[in-house]
Amino acid sequence: MAGHNKWSKVKRIKAVTDARKGKVFSRLSRDITLAAKAGGGDPDSNARLRTLLLKARDANMPADNVDRAIKKGTGELPGVVFEELAYEGYGPGGVAFIVKVTTDNKTRSAQEVRSAFSKLGGNLAQSGSVAFQFLHAGQFLITKDQAASEDQLMEVALEAGADDVIVSDEGYEVRCDLHDFDKVLHALETAGIKTESAEISYIPTSTIAVTDAQVAKTLLKLHDVLEDLDDVQAVFSNEELDDAVSNAAHE
Repeated sequence: MAGHNKWSKVKRIKAVTDARKGKVFSRLSRDITLAAKAGGGDPDSNARLRTLLLKARDANMPADNVDRAIKKGTGELPGVVFEELAYEGYGPGGVAFIVKVTTDNKTRSAQEVRSAFSKLGGNLAQSGSVAFQFLHAGQFLITKDQAASEDQLMEVALEAGADDVIVSDEGYEVRCDLHDFDKVLHALETAGIKTESAEISYIPTSTIAVTDAQVAKTLLKLHDVLEDLDDVQAVFSNEELDDAVSNAAHE
């Protein structure tokens, strides 16, 4: 399985090469600035900021970069005004995409995202024509060694307002309403449960099985091109690839 598999994405981010660290730092800086602007610069009272600071630490982001990003968000330092947008589109094989961007120039972002889709057999879609195929929710990924037991995790998460706890071979996935994200994150932290990933995500409610290796290869290329755009923060899609097709696509 690939594409929408969140665990695969986490592993890919953790294995980021030095050549792409500048891109990772840029994304984190924008997110940190937005989080500080929305909820203040104190991570103790801003769960979203606290999560991003942990990501920055894991990525070995320089402390000066983090400090500047926070101060831009709180207004202590001048900076450009960013806004968050989500573009919807379809890729090869009818696969649905949602592309999350943080930008100071909507026209530039739209042109770059549209160009990426058109060059690789896809197209941008009207707002709302793709989003209904995804659940916009808080999502936490937790390895099995981070929770004392499945029962303990379910008790902590559900009492904090989580909607679901999904068990897989790779670990646990906790989902919650957007407005309960901070509360669930705080409950997990208080219980000493470390998350591999904690973010507001677009989770596909249905998937598209891709059986053609060439289509799969083009989809992977589209992911790479979109994720390399400066304004793009995250790419979500609903393709499903079995191991054989995924391996062939990577050849």
